[in-house]
Amino acid sequence: MASKSYYYLGLIFVSIVWGINFGISRWAMEVFPAEVFVFLRFGLALPVLFLMLKWKEGSVKVEKQDLLKLAFIGLIGITALEIMVMYSIKYTTLANASLLNVAPWPIFAALFAPLFIREKITARVATGGLIALVGVTMIILGGKDGFDLGSEYMIGNYIALSISLIGAIFNLATMPLMEKYSPLRVTTWFIFFGSLFLFPITVDKWSTIQWDNLSIVTWGAVAYNVLMCTVIAIVIWNISMKQVGAAKANFFRYFVPASATVAGALFFNEPIWAAQIVGGVVIVLGLVWIGTERKQQIPPLIKISNSNR
Repeated sequence: MASKSYYYLGLIFVSIVWGINFGISRWAMEVFPAEVFVFLRFGLALPVLFLMLKWKEGSVKVEKQDLLKLAFIGLIGITALEIMVMYSIKYTTLANASLLNVAPWPIFAALFAPLFIREKITARVATGGLIALVGVTMIILGGKDGFDLGSEYMIGNYIALSISLIGAIFNLATMPLMEKYSPLRVTTWFIFFGSLFLFPITVDKWSTIQWDNLSIVTWGAVAYNVLMCTVIAIVIWNISMKQVGAAKANFFRYFVPASATVAGALFFNEPIWAAQIVGGVVIVLGLVWIGTERKQQIPPLIKISNSNR
């Protein structure tokens, strides 16, 4: 793990940032419609991302034949995914949405990785992922809201499960492009297209904003989403994912619900239950098991070769 330790720490850092945002975003959502808030998060990040790209790499261009790929990734990974998150929360319980959104995502990433990239799934990764999955389930279901399979929540449940599938494919689809371009360049461009497709959805929402109610706390929440959750977090995530592999990296998303639980306790005095504490420990054990794997220590269960690479 030593050579990759900084990248694993980067994945943990990003997951904590995203988990805390479940609490912080509540403050902004009291004023902004969800669609506007999502657009602000990504749209305001774009100037910063393009300036960073120009300063660091000297140009912002990508080849014309890759623009369509980046546009499709932005449409699926930013526009569609963010809208689906909103509707999953609307049509099912928070516990259902959290579990179905977060838990299957890394599993789908591991299953579909061979379709996009040359990556192996070892017994150690599979075992560690299963342990971490048990932990995240304990955190989500160990709270006051249990998992509810009532028919009135089925639409939301299906949407939440679809988020895991589409999100995993979105992550994997960026990997081939990051062999050609830097993670920063790929991130900047798919966020550009995602924001472009988001804007028409917000057109009739701006008039509903009560601008007089905007406070320092509200703008602080927007700034956190723009700078921490988007500019810093997504870039670090993509850099780290490129180095450790998509399958391994996505299991570190299991830190998100743990961080969200802590954020709820800190910001909104929500209780933390014993099962959730145990679940957090189990997640750490599972991810440490994944992260300490040595190269070629265990024969791979799945190994995809690619003669063109």
